[in-house]
Amino acid sequence: MAKQPRILVGQVAAITGGARGIGRATAHALAREGIKVAIGDLDLEVAKATAEEVGNGAIALPLNVTDPDSFSAFIEAVEEQLGPLDILINNAGIMQLGAFLAEDLKTTRRMIDINIYGVHYGSELALQRFVQRGRGHLINIASAAGKQGYAHGATYCGTKHYVVGMSESLRSELRGTGVEISCVMPVVVQTELGSGLPSTRGVKQVEPHDVADEIVSALKEPRFDVFVPRSVAAINAVMQVVPRRGREAMGRALKADKVLSGADPSIRATYELRAVKSGSELEAPDAKELEETSAGS
Repeated sequence: MAKQPRILVGQVAAITGGARGIGRATAHALAREGIKVAIGDLDLEVAKATAEEVGNGAIALPLNVTDPDSFSAFIEAVEEQLGPLDILINNAGIMQLGAFLAEDLKTTRRMIDINIYGVHYGSELALQRFVQRGRGHLINIASAAGKQGYAHGATYCGTKHYVVGMSESLRSELRGTGVEISCVMPVVVQTELGSGLPSTRGVKQVEPHDVADEIVSALKEPRFDVFVPRSVAAINAVMQVVPRRGREAMGRALKADKVLSGADPSIRATYELRAVKSGSELEAPDAKELEETSAGS
């Protein structure tokens, strides 16, 4: 007999980087399931607007995922206001593109701080609670780029490989504890982060709500590998058994090898500038800065 999907009503979920994109879509999807949602984001005003839009008691809280104290305060505030944490979605991340030898160290550190340390801090804080309670679901947002490296995205791909590898290790380490681990690996998503990226053959870009729907599905019927779209799972399975030259030839045939190096810098200018400012304070870029960024790309 097939297992019945889990009932999610009344559970408490925290989403990092939840003000925009995949995080925002996921907040909406979870609220529709009756889950109490906390949105953590560096941009508190946008997070508040998203929480109000989501409704159903959703709250917005300040969060800098690169700061362990900020992350700890975020989780504590979630539990104080909504109750014991059941679900953490490590969604916050940035993607800055460019040739490896042209990448400055600040850019490298920024992606590592947010995409690696941010996921690490959140996972540790959530799992301490989940293991003690014998329940809980950690969802780490990685990428299809966590399974394959692409030109002009060396650091980004490396950070997502870390998320996949860490998540796999946690799944093995925590088996039998009652804690669930899921790793979400979407292709290019039509968000600011994915703006200006070319399409590949055979795999269409997806919408944020597509990722959100698969997250909800993984919560109801827990599974580790969450590919978006699901058809990518079959492609990945083939890639695992094909020799490297064959994999690379397939990538070229699908135009996947150009998915990051073929990005349009003029379209990505606004996002890239905002990503640069993903520090202790997030400032809105002005028109002059955008023009200079576009001109220099």
